[in-house]
Amino acid sequence: MADTVFQKIIDGAIAAHKIYEDERVLAFLDIGPLSRGHTLVIPKERAETLDQLSEESAAALGRVLPRLCRAVIEATGVRHYNVLENNGRSAHQMVAHVHFHIIPKPNEREGLGVGWPAGSLGNDAAELAANIRAALR
Repeated sequence: MADTVFQKIIDGAIAAHKIYEDERVLAFLDIGPLSRGHTLVIPKERAETLDQLSEESAAALGRVLPRLCRAVIEATGVRHYNVLENNGRSAHQMVAHVHFHIIPKPNEREGLGVGWPAGSLGNDAAELAANIRAALR
């Protein structure tokens, strides 16, 4: 896996406004923020998509995300926010390294704008649910 901009930040080759760091996770301000306080949270483990990430790194992210959200709320005074994680280029992932965005939503203009073209559950829902359950085993 080639070095990404995030790996370069982890390695210290590129500077970042760091917010949090431990042995598995790094959080820093996004250089192209959608709103003030837009924070990126990344695992130090190299993984392009969430399904490729180890359970240990995933657990470390899960432990720190709520704490970081509280810190962003306190620092910005903005109570509403999105937590976003994209997997793959067609899902809008721009950097091939797992990363979560914490994006404060101070008003309708700033922050993340989301379109949600909801469909309907198909006739194969029971079969699909069974197949997903079976894949968990």
